[in-house]
Amino acid sequence: MYESQYSERYADEPYYGDGAVYVSPPTPSRRRLIVLVAVVTVSALGFVAVDRIAAERAENRTAEAFQDGMGTAARPSVHVSGFPVLTQLARGRLDHVDLTAHGIPANGSTRPLPVTRLTVGVDGLSTSGSADVAHARSVDATAFLSYEDLSNALGVQVSRGDGPDRVEVTASLPVAGDVTVSAAVTATSGNRIAFSDIRSVRGEQIPVLKALLDEALREPMPLRNVPQGLSLRSVTTTDSGIEAHFTGSSVTFRPDSSSA
Repeated sequence: MYESQYSERYADEPYYGDGAVYVSPPTPSRRRLIVLVAVVTVSALGFVAVDRIAAERAENRTAEAFQDGMGTAARPSVHVSGFPVLTQLARGRLDHVDLTAHGIPANGSTRPLPVTRLTVGVDGLSTSGSADVAHARSVDATAFLSYEDLSNALGVQVSRGDGPDRVEVTASLPVAGDVTVSAAVTATSGNRIAFSDIRSVRGEQIPVLKALLDEALREPMPLRNVPQGLSLRSVTTTDSGIEAHFTGSSVTFRPDSSSA
């Protein structure tokens, strides 16, 4: 006579089949551990979210200070490095900030040359109580000056030259035609770009065209509206413009902080 396996078990013991795996409920200590891990995880995720919000506010504040100080039409992009940002804010100083701005005007300059693009790496950035002033312990920056902006400022056509750190400069007149020379570009004192070692490339240097070139290249070109405390270290020619490398310490970003 067939006898069910279930009859051999306790009446109140659940039967899950021959291949079933019996899992005992967690002990009280394991339950406490699971709850603790869950609480820590949620707290950590919450802290990260709050820290990210704080970083975004710091980025917006820094962008506002730079825009007000440099007079840019568009607000620059800003990224605050390091984690957590909350502790950096608590001590009133951001460890490192990367900033990129476009179209920095050269207001007040006799030969206006806007900065087409400025990329800035800032160490030790602190802000005052107002959003329009910021101070940096040290700054490493690169100002990109497009040949188009450079041409408009000089009144002649500027393009990349045939050698390292050289440009070609062309003066044109409807009747006289045009003449092109090659010039070396170097960094000089007062945050200026100087043109030297001028060589004829093509065209006849008739007096009127030579006068245009002399007027454009005789005096160094000042780079206006860069933050106070930055010093021009070097210039490099590229296919589309000139890159000017700056460094500085104790740099201030505030309204009317141009180097003019």
